[in-house]
Amino acid sequence: MALNLPTPKQAKKRKKREAFGAIRKLGNRQQASYPGPDGVRYNAQHTFDNLTDARAWLTRVRASINEGTWTVGEAQGEISAVRSKGITLGDYAVPWIATRTSRNGKPLAVRTRREYERLLRTELAPIAGVRISLLTPAAIRTWYSDMLATGNLTQSARSYGLATSILATAITDGLIKQNPCNIRGAQNASTGVEVIPPIAEQLGIILDTIAPVYHAAIMLGTWAACRFGEVTELRRKDIRVVKKADGSVKTVFVFVSRGVTHTTEDGYVIGTTKSQAGIREIAMPPLANDIIVNHLRTNVAADPEALLYTNSAGTGHLPRSSFVDHWDPARIAAGRPDLHFHALRHYGATKFAQAGATLKELQDRLGHSTVGAAMRYQHSTGRDEELAARMSELAGE
Repeated sequence: MALNLPTPKQAKKRKKREAFGAIRKLGNRQQASYPGPDGVRYNAQHTFDNLTDARAWLTRVRASINEGTWTVGEAQGEISAVRSKGITLGDYAVPWIATRTSRNGKPLAVRTRREYERLLRTELAPIAGVRISLLTPAAIRTWYSDMLATGNLTQSARSYGLATSILATAITDGLIKQNPCNIRGAQNASTGVEVIPPIAEQLGIILDTIAPVYHAAIMLGTWAACRFGEVTELRRKDIRVVKKADGSVKTVFVFVSRGVTHTTEDGYVIGTTKSQAGIREIAMPPLANDIIVNHLRTNVAADPEALLYTNSAGTGHLPRSSFVDHWDPARIAAGRPDLHFHALRHYGATKFAQAGATLKELQDRLGHSTVGAAMRYQHSTGRDEELAARMSELAGE
């Protein structure tokens, strides 16, 4: 009985079947492909000189699938393609910044985008020219250590945070498997400089010293907890004055829904508040009513779109430099040359909390998305002894 044995040619053909994936000959090259975990067949983005190299590639792919590190980006050959082109962190970061969105899915604010671009040109410059695939944890540690040596902890933290975010997206895109930015606490490093609000006496000196036209700005920054960019974008239509039956002012409400930023490249850009929670209507305390109403009557045009504060020509937004010319002498006179306009927001928030506001009410007034953010604006006022005495009163002693 004759045995049905394969011919040498047939045997040779059968040997080409791979345990995983498939290899076929293209001219004098070898092309490898395999079925991915998603059921799609993927081809290597380049062919191989010989069977050994093609099989080695398939072995690596199979290992990544078994280890759970396989990605569609890698499957499509993006890692190989990127490495062959030698793309650098800087090359990748430019479109990353251009297409980056905020937590709520909106494009980055103009000032944020410009800040990222600046960091890429400056702090990230030592690693911007390095290929992404060569950015090892050791290379990142060296870069970060050099930044810390300059003494600018805040800039170092911001730069490290930006690099971390960029490389996290590179993982999603399948360009790298692990983020080389793994230094614990690096994004949280800061100089430790605390914002110290003014005390009532200092705030009084500032009001006595600064030009009267800016009294309303001080009220809005303090009692409405408005940021400078929010104050300088407020318009007549954003101020609602509620009067009593006798015609006197009962309450002034300030509606905040926009802010303005300025960059050298873009000029003045009007945008929404920092978050959806930032859109808010704020009731001013009675002590600010007359100042706000008087400012509207004497310094603001009747047009609902008229800005509360303008440049010297009355044609656009108030430049920060123009305000600082008046702010600096006032804060120096108060003995607080360190005082930033934003510290007024901290003062107002602390007083609002002392008036009995809940954390949720404080959060709403400040326009914060989280209670934790609002908590940062509450400051101790040295009332420990007074509060301790009240505890005894409550206990009946």
